[in-house]
Amino acid sequence: MSAEVAWSPDVLGEGYEQHTVELGPDPDGEGDVAAVVVRRVVRDDETVTGAVVYVHGFSDYFFQTDLADFFAERGLAFYGLDLRKCGRARRPGQTAHYASTLEQYDADLDRTLAIVEADHPGLPVVLLAHSTGGLITPLWLDRRRRAGRTDPVAGLVLNSPWFDLQGGPRMRDVGTLALWAVARVQPLRALELGGSVYGSTLHTSGTGEWDFDLELKPIDAFPITVGWLNAVRRGHARLHRGLDVGVPALVLRSDKTHWSRRYTDASDRADTVLDVRQIQRWAGCLGGETTVVPVTDARHDVFLSLEEPRRQAYAVVDDWLRRHGLVVDRDRAGA
Repeated sequence: MSAEVAWSPDVLGEGYEQHTVELGPDPDGEGDVAAVVVRRVVRDDETVTGAVVYVHGFSDYFFQTDLADFFAERGLAFYGLDLRKCGRARRPGQTAHYASTLEQYDADLDRTLAIVEADHPGLPVVLLAHSTGGLITPLWLDRRRRAGRTDPVAGLVLNSPWFDLQGGPRMRDVGTLALWAVARVQPLRALELGGSVYGSTLHTSGTGEWDFDLELKPIDAFPITVGWLNAVRRGHARLHRGLDVGVPALVLRSDKTHWSRRYTDASDRADTVLDVRQIQRWAGCLGGETTVVPVTDARHDVFLSLEEPRRQAYAVVDDWLRRHGLVVDRDRAGA
């Protein structure tokens, strides 16, 4: 397959290439859809002993070159996936991040994994996923296992995965029933959920360190649609019944949640998007060996936290990779 894959320069600049994966007609009627795979080019002085596939969350895309370098320093070739209608893959007229079922993303992940396998045959693959990607990816792995698919996937790292709906019990029961009903007739209806300080804690226009593309990742995020949230709630229900992802899993989360629509110093040292107690509660539903590590003062994306929690998160991943034999050369550069 690798000879058939056409790579072109990526917006991240030198050392990064992208490939568009055409996926055909959108099941939700918004034209043809595609995913975009971005790879960090393996340098001449680097030895590859495995690979990593990164899956972003809602209102997000792959831009974290520091994350790619971290894994490359440990012998793992890095691939970032922008899912259909997300980031680089969104086309004119398409509703950002919209899918009426999370199963639609199976094709994006299957095709990406095939590209990685062709580039690095016989080598183990680690899946790394953030937030909504941290729900999509375990569900996909469980479906592959039940279908008898043989995977090169050897490990799963989840960065603040979205395992349940925030808010009180009525939001999760009565609210979910209402979502189901409205999604049948107005799936693209946008929900009025209020603003968040999260984006401004990340971007250089606020208090953050990262100059990401605000067209692909807006400060205030894209609107959440009823049909998409209904798909997420169905995914939550499947997770809560128990999965078997078939590989060891590491779950990273902040040690606390801080709800606020106004910025304070606490906004930089907590998850302002998800309830971290829910992540802890449902992590056991992944099946098999699961390690959950709270990272002190981490943001929602632990790898975009302030320097000290970010360093701690990288150190935890480094240790976990080594303990599971996913880093072959133990003399590689540290975190």
